[in-house]
Amino acid sequence: MTVTASTDLRACVGIDRPGIRAEGVTKRYGRTVVVDDVHLDLPLGGVTALIGPNGAGKSTLLSIVGRLLAADGGRVTVAGLDVATSRSDELAKAMAVLRQENHLDIRLTVRELVTFGRYPHSKGRPTGDDLVHVEKALEYLDLTGLADRFLDQLSGGQRQRAFVAMVLCQDTDVVLLDEPLNNLDLRHAVAMMGRLRDAARELGRTIVVVVHDINVASCYADTIVAMRDGRVAACGSPAQIMQPDLLEDIYGLPVRVHEIDDQLIATYYG
Repeated sequence: MTVTASTDLRACVGIDRPGIRAEGVTKRYGRTVVVDDVHLDLPLGGVTALIGPNGAGKSTLLSIVGRLLAADGGRVTVAGLDVATSRSDELAKAMAVLRQENHLDIRLTVRELVTFGRYPHSKGRPTGDDLVHVEKALEYLDLTGLADRFLDQLSGGQRQRAFVAMVLCQDTDVVLLDEPLNNLDLRHAVAMMGRLRDAARELGRTIVVVVHDINVASCYADTIVAMRDGRVAACGSPAQIMQPDLLEDIYGLPVRVHEIDDQLIATYYG
């Protein structure tokens, strides 16, 4: 495929004030390269969606940015902090991360879990200000009525919202979310993305999400990064990325793009 203007990676490299910068980031497992020399600048503010087929390297890249995985090469900075060398407590005040899988060995209520998000600030001794943040996060994710329920009494979608509330309660400028729509039904998925978009626009957060649904990315993201085979295949606005030839090249199947109520929606078929 001939690279068109919409796959010009300069759209996401060389930004004057990037919130997140990846320089030559590489990750290998044995001889298999899963993230391959990625250079990427993500802007301050707004929602960035990482999309691509399974095995494209989306979650691995996000885990490296969030210091959940160590890179085998390259450098990542978040809000000017070197992810590999910055102190954990300093980094935790700048960046919050939600893993794809979350398991706890202790029994907690929703409120107790969300309060953990304040630990970088409270060191386990929450103040009145910390508790105000907790209540706001519970309300923001529509969890006030479930605040005193134990996590093992909730549905998978309710637990997912509780973990997202914990991350937002950390009150960081940068928020990384790996598949935050897992286990959410359509109504709650739409509500979740709407709240994340509002948090980015109204609270000035820089939010990066890994999503599988390209239409979610199109409708809610300000910037889309499309990955394939461990590399960034395209980066730009939804209008730049939601192009049939580009999406067909990334996903390997025919794609049509339609404009519906001012939104670009892809349909695909085998």
